Amino acid sequence: MPQWTAEKPLRVATGFTYLGPKFLKESGLQHVEFSTADGALEAAPAMGIADAIVDLVSSGTTLKENNLKEIEGGVLLESQAVLVASKKSLLQRKGLLDTTHEILERFEAHLRALGQFTVVANMRGSNADEVAERILSQPSLSGLQGPTISPVFRKSDSGVKADYYAIVICVPKKLLYKSVQQLRAIGGSGVLVSPLTYIFDEETPRWRELLSKLGL
Repeated sequence: MPQWTAEKPLRVATGFTYLGPKFLKESGLQHVEFSTADGALEAAPAMGIADAIVDLVSSGTTLKENNLKEIEGGVLLESQAVLVASKKSLLQRKGLLDTTHEILERFEAHLRALGQFTVVANMRGSNADEVAERILSQPSLSGLQGPTISPVFRKSDSGVKADYYAIVICVPKKLLYKSVQQLRAIGGSGVLVSPLTYIFDEETPRWRELLSKLGL
């Protein structure tokens, strides 16, 4: 462990100019020099302008990408976003309950979509059932309720034909590459991948819970 001195202090980059110094002081660390940095703080140690950072972290992915790790016992504050509403207003103000419903729907749909990807691929087949059997024979290709399969119409010398099928599935990030490999193994080609922003379910559990608490 390096010994920081007044001549060579621990250099910390942060945007939390109150919480950062307060935490380190209460932790008994001396000889600390704080600074702010333009742009992403995670790059400050690699650039040689800081030895450590105090920053907001959600999943920790950005830290890993910059070869950084969280120091044990280094959590300054744990927080979460909370939606707060007046029960009286929800029941009496016109339109407020509908607005709240939409907010809850959007929140839940976005949280449900985190780490999920849409995978689209073309697959040759004689009919949709035969293609579905091939897809469902692979453990990572079932999607949310199952694959969506639709014909791909191509123009040929003999006219329009549909000997290819487009399949659409939803895949979690940890199974993404495995799913692409399985698609290729059963004849999939032209695989397209895009992150999901929202997954709306039939009904929002938090909305049902709210209605119950409101007595509706």
